[in-house]
Amino acid sequence: MTEKSFNSLDELSVNTIRFLATDMVQKANSGHPGLPLGAAPMAYVLWSRFLRFNPAEPHWPNRDRFVLSAGHGSALLYSLLHLYGYDLPLSEVEKFRQLGSKTPGHPESTLTPGIEVTTGPLGQGFGNGVGIAIAEAFLATKYNRDGHKLIDNYTYSIVSDGDLMEGVASEAASLAGHLKLGKLIYLYDDNKISLDGPTSLAFTEDVQARFKSYDWQTLTVEDGNDLAAIEAAIKEGQAETERPTLISVKTIIGYGSPQQGTNKVHGSALGVDNLKKTKEFLGFDPEKNFYIPAEVKEYLLEAGKKGAELQSAWKEGFEEYRKAYAEEAQEFATSFDGKLPEGWDAALPTFKVGESLATREASGKALEALRSSIPWLIGGSADLASSNSTPTKGDESFQPGRYDLRNIWFGVREHGMGAILNGLASYGGTRVYGGTFLTFSDYMRGSIRLAALTKAPVTYIFTHDSVALGEDGPTHQPVEHVSSLRMLPNLTVLRPADAYETVAAWKIAMSRLKGPVALILSRQKLPVIDQEKYAPASNVEKGGYILSDSKGAPDIILIATGSEVHLILDAQAKLAEDGIDARVVSLPSFELFNQQDKAYQDSVLPPSQHKRLAVEAGVTLPWYKYVTAEGAVIGIDTFGESGEGLAVLEHFGFTVENVYNKAKALLNK
Repeated sequence: MTEKSFNSLDELSVNTIRFLATDMVQKANSGHPGLPLGAAPMAYVLWSRFLRFNPAEPHWPNRDRFVLSAGHGSALLYSLLHLYGYDLPLSEVEKFRQLGSKTPGHPESTLTPGIEVTTGPLGQGFGNGVGIAIAEAFLATKYNRDGHKLIDNYTYSIVSDGDLMEGVASEAASLAGHLKLGKLIYLYDDNKISLDGPTSLAFTEDVQARFKSYDWQTLTVEDGNDLAAIEAAIKEGQAETERPTLISVKTIIGYGSPQQGTNKVHGSALGVDNLKKTKEFLGFDPEKNFYIPAEVKEYLLEAGKKGAELQSAWKEGFEEYRKAYAEEAQEFATSFDGKLPEGWDAALPTFKVGESLATREASGKALEALRSSIPWLIGGSADLASSNSTPTKGDESFQPGRYDLRNIWFGVREHGMGAILNGLASYGGTRVYGGTFLTFSDYMRGSIRLAALTKAPVTYIFTHDSVALGEDGPTHQPVEHVSSLRMLPNLTVLRPADAYETVAAWKIAMSRLKGPVALILSRQKLPVIDQEKYAPASNVEKGGYILSDSKGAPDIILIATGSEVHLILDAQAKLAEDGIDARVVSLPSFELFNQQDKAYQDSVLPPSQHKRLAVEAGVTLPWYKYVTAEGAVIGIDTFGESGEGLAVLEHFGFTVENVYNKAKALLNK
């Protein structure tokens, strides 16, 4: 690492970063100028002297990753991206926070080149960084060989007081310390101000003591403008290989402005006069906006040029690696291309007619087969592996000294798990999954939403999908959760009816390169549906399909998902005894069904047939789209009850007799 001292050009560069950011906020009259003014020095040192990146190829696998967890300071990141040579022209910078620009209010990884993860909801970026570091450790151990380092990079982040207050950060930090992720270095913008006022009103803990207890190295830079001290601290962070590092950088929010050190500068533009005064204070021309001195522009581009040289050397090294380790090189290339190995689905399980097993069990069998055929499939459970049917052996889990293993022991940390999964997925070279009870998806909702927003290919294994789980009672019995998840754009929700539909759902999850998938799985055993007697489960890819058709035009259409599909199959047979011809439709995924063309949708649910009955052990509201005004829904619009699972289902009307009676009542209207 370079040992050159800092000079006036470095100071001018820091101020250029500051004022490009504050000019953005001022022009938009919206945004957060306080963080860029205070944190620009640490960002400058990191980007100029440590971060390895090539702006011409933002997705180079061995680049260092930078996460702005304090995403409200997005103007700082856009300033960095523009000045360091990414494809973010000044015209986009000047459109900060405007409709259609590449500089939205908070960083979006799918929109702006160079942004690794979407941040803004505080604490999320912190967790993402832990996931990125896990991916680095896993892939480095998996692929690196003596004399060949395909993966060898650091993960850096700027985090704020607000990030550290959020519980998701604590969950992720605790796991990161346990895992000894020594290549994880976080710069803490320690300015003791949050949006509403000083942190002394609510956040007076000893942050460093907390992180020491998590087994992090903790360092302090007393003056956030001391470039040399920041550089020394980052070097010390790099030297620590057994622990992640938190560097507390004592900054002044809104540094140099008349409102510095107060919450007034956190989330509002400085105002024309105050901005001029700030520029004057720091020796910048107060009459120039979006001003980049020529010498600064040339100087800051040097870091990217060095990164391009590093990438070029990496490519040459990869070709040497390919000659020595052809199989591993091909696997590496395939995984980073987002592809799957040939024959990845060949070993997926089959089942016997007459066999009964919970869809969580079928999922476990499918996952076992997929893990054997996709060597970069990695994930785990939030301390519910035995219940989620994910790998359970502790001695086969991802741990310090065994970063090659693929079962992550997340502990009881659903939200941390969700944020970590998003970071893992963002790294590339992995396919990721995480499991918990469906009702606890609430704990990770913020992370699921960001996965959907960024179209991250994350698979969620949500088991114990209804009141049928029984005695644990309403605290653990989901009723609104499936419908709530269906409301998230870009999230594909699949509630399979049996083992074969579960395998089909896993195939969909693994085949999707963009967008998360939620598998909604039963605790109770369900009969395997005869693939010869009924329509094959491969139809799950269409979201909904005719599982068992009527002999002619149907008198009524019965629709269900998951375990309730078996109820409507039995009800169809009972109705047939009365000469009533019913069609049975399995609708495991609203999202996939809605993506089909109208001709297909109408072939399954003919517009002319309004006698429709939907059955699902959850809230009824979303179903009225499919049953029409003349139809009906058997569901649950209250919380559940504690009792034996079948008894609870019967209590809420999930019986063949009730489905039969409701169908007859519809026909008699």
